[in-house]
Amino acid sequence: MASLREIKARINSTKKTSQITKAMQMVSASKLSRAESSAKSFAPYMDKIQEVVASIAHGVTDVSHPLLTHRQVKRSAYIVITSDRGLAGAYNSNVLRQVYQTIQQRHKSKNEYGIIAIGSVGRDFFLKRDMNVILDIVGLHDHPTFMEIKSITQQSVGLFTDGTFDELYIYYTHYISAINHQVVEQKVLPLTDIAKSDKPLSYEFEPAVDEILDVLLPQYAESIIFGALLESKASEHSSRMTAMKNATDNAAELIDTLTLSFNRARQAAITQEITEIVSGASALG
Repeated sequence: MASLREIKARINSTKKTSQITKAMQMVSASKLSRAESSAKSFAPYMDKIQEVVASIAHGVTDVSHPLLTHRQVKRSAYIVITSDRGLAGAYNSNVLRQVYQTIQQRHKSKNEYGIIAIGSVGRDFFLKRDMNVILDIVGLHDHPTFMEIKSITQQSVGLFTDGTFDELYIYYTHYISAINHQVVEQKVLPLTDIAKSDKPLSYEFEPAVDEILDVLLPQYAESIIFGALLESKASEHSSRMTAMKNATDNAAELIDTLTLSFNRARQAAITQEITEIVSGASALG
């Protein structure tokens, strides 16, 4: 059995750990509130721009644009959104597992794909396995704005438009609720899988459809990436909050168990001392 001093030291260290995890839980809860608000406020804009793009894509028969054109797939690009820090439960591992399995199934060599890793956890994961990371972005703000990540989205879309890659996918964690997230694979480019809008809309284009699409379609693709990033941030903070809450609860249970062991050991020590005193007194008598 461990000594009283050892048990007391474990209790103290566990209490300090519990204080740290409790503080991290509160910080993540604060960040989650803002991240959830950002993700939800972006949703109406995303729905509207998708509605407009779908109406144009399905309603104008003579339109032709590189982002709407399917071509033979020789190389694929994958945007993978993870976090820069750990201690977020299964948030990172769920995304990375699905991406890794998908790449292993679809491609036979590194030349057939490229990975755009957003987050140091994903970057380190792929580099450790000698996978083709063509671009990595780390150190993003916990609450990014569109202007802050515009260069990232433009670079990603540019890899398709210049012919470097023939299709572009994004993997991220869709935020459903504070305790419910889902890993999503979404095809960003080409924009051939846009669902037809249920609302029959009619637009008049000025000056011309092609010129409007040159602006609208890249912006739509960039919005998909930005929306995925917002949802991933909300999922990250939620996962970290839950993980830290579980760690705090486990620490509390461990402290209770150690306290019980400490009291038993102390009681045994007291009983031993009493026994020795009684035995000594009996020997003197």
